[in-house]
Amino acid sequence: FYPAAATPGCTTEACDFRDNLASLQGAGYTVVGISPDEPAKLTRFAEQEELPFPLASDPDHAVLDAYGAWGEKKNYGRTYQGVIRSTVVVSPDGVVTLAQYNVKATGHVARLRRALAVD
Repeated sequence: FYPAAATPGCTTEACDFRDNLASLQGAGYTVVGISPDEPAKLTRFAEQEELPFPLASDPDHAVLDAYGAWGEKKNYGRTYQGVIRSTVVVSPDGVVTLAQYNVKATGHVARLRRALAVD
C-alpha cells in the first residue's frame, strides 16, 4: 500500500519492487500495489516506470482500511487521515502471514526480502 503514484517515495519503492520482482516471484510471491489514486493515474505511473505488476485503485479506502493501511498520520505537526505505507503478505488461502506498517520507501524491499528469506 502506498500513498500516491509518481511521488518521489512511491516511485523509489515501486521501482525497487520492479527491480526485485523476479526473485520475489521465484519465491512464489505476487506483487500488487494499491493506492487511492484513480486508474488513469496508475496507468500512466506504471507505463512511465515500466512496472510489470498490477496497480489497483482504492479511492474509497475500503481495501486500505480493511488491511490497516488507512489511518492517522502526523507530518510536520499536522495530524490527518491517509495511507500508511505498508506491505501485507497474504497466503494463498487468505491468511495474513506478515504485515509491516509505516515502512520507509528506501530499502524496504531489501528488508522485506530478508524477512521473507528470499535470496
